[in-house]
Amino acid sequence: MATCQYHGVGNDPVYTPGDCFETFPFPEGLTPDIPAAAYADDPNARAIAAAAARLNELRENWLNPADLVVRVAEVVPGYPDRILPRDVAAAQELKKRTLTNLYNARPQWLANAHAALDQAVADAYGWGDAWRAAPLSDEDILARLFALNQARG
Repeated sequence: MATCQYHGVGNDPVYTPGDCFETFPFPEGLTPDIPAAAYADDPNARAIAAAAARLNELRENWLNPADLVVRVAEVVPGYPDRILPRDVAAAQELKKRTLTNLYNARPQWLANAHAALDQAVADAYGWGDAWRAAPLSDEDILARLFALNQARG
């Protein structure tokens, strides 16, 4: 709370990007101040992008499976297709398919997709060998990120 400002009737804490978010130690060469086009061919960026796209594809396929939905072209150019239930029974089933329910169930395919993304990120930080030996704990990751943040000052 030492780095926040307070706003609103309830004097709610608000964190400023410069103090909290812009100081995040992204992997070297993959920082937000570099245009994405500049690292589009970077193997780490490509591995992260591929793993993230695969995770998104798997979740999307679970949330909106082809046997339960139809995709209807949007009338406004540039907008994504509408995803509609095929019928009343499909609508009922789709109501159960939320990210919360998916992550509560945590099927193995989801855990595997997250592990692949975690590995790609660990490789980008140069922590891949340590990650492959035994996935780093949240505390280990935070300690490494904090040390990296301090080193970059």
